[in-house]
Amino acid sequence: MKPAMETAAEENTEQSQERKGCFECCIKCLGGVPYASLVATILCFSGVALFCGCGHVALAGTVAILEQHFSTNTSDHALLSEVIQLMQYVIYGIASFFFLYGIILLAEGFYTTSAVKELHGEFKTTACGRCISGMFVFLTYVLGVAWLGVFGFSAVPVFMFYNIWSTCEFIKSPQTNGTSGVEQICVDVRQYGIIPWNAFPGKICGSALENICNTNEFYMSYHLFIVACAGAGATVIALIHFLMILSSNWAYLKDASKMQAYQDIKAKEEQELQDIQSRSKEQLNSYT
Repeated sequence: MKPAMETAAEENTEQSQERKGCFECCIKCLGGVPYASLVATILCFSGVALFCGCGHVALAGTVAILEQHFSTNTSDHALLSEVIQLMQYVIYGIASFFFLYGIILLAEGFYTTSAVKELHGEFKTTACGRCISGMFVFLTYVLGVAWLGVFGFSAVPVFMFYNIWSTCEFIKSPQTNGTSGVEQICVDVRQYGIIPWNAFPGKICGSALENICNTNEFYMSYHLFIVACAGAGATVIALIHFLMILSSNWAYLKDASKMQAYQDIKAKEEQELQDIQSRSKEQLNSYT
């Protein structure tokens, strides 16, 4: 019979080994996470969510401002209302598409990094897998170029609202406050092309313009457009990040396929050498 102290020591050793095994397993699993793809996915989701959510609300607020102050006739801004409604539906589609696309790119990052190879052992690369990886590179490049256009387009309403806000701040300034020339300071939104030139009133001046800047619709729409523009910029950065990751993964798959072909040839030659050696031994045994 073993002493009680030795038995307890053995149990403690076994428990420490089990804990060490779990710790090493956790470290190994954490090492298999493609952190670059994970960061890019989070940045992409955040940017798209900010652009879609804030842009949707800001467009609704813009329509309310136009209808209440710059275009009282419904027929003058009917086309603009239809375009904005269509853009809101497009925003729904963009949000759904990028939610799915981000998950696909994250999954592609899991299965094409070297960390997965260390975690699950050797894996076989196929021409179809390399073709899919190359397709993701091309599609992400196209989406990145498209989002550069979206980023530039989202800066247009920010510029418009900034002009209106800066005009209101000029009206509130001590140099112009109380002077007769305040009513001559106007903002004409018809020059931006969002409503026709025959829209009434089309422009707002003086204290009426200052009252518009003090409304909640203007304040919220202005800041939401800024956040939406920042979200579009974050999405562009995320897509550039994804493009670098996908290009690196595609190069890795290409090298892995070459290494796989080399290992197959090497294994075939070794098998042929073993067959030759076995046949030589059999012939030698038959002679002896």
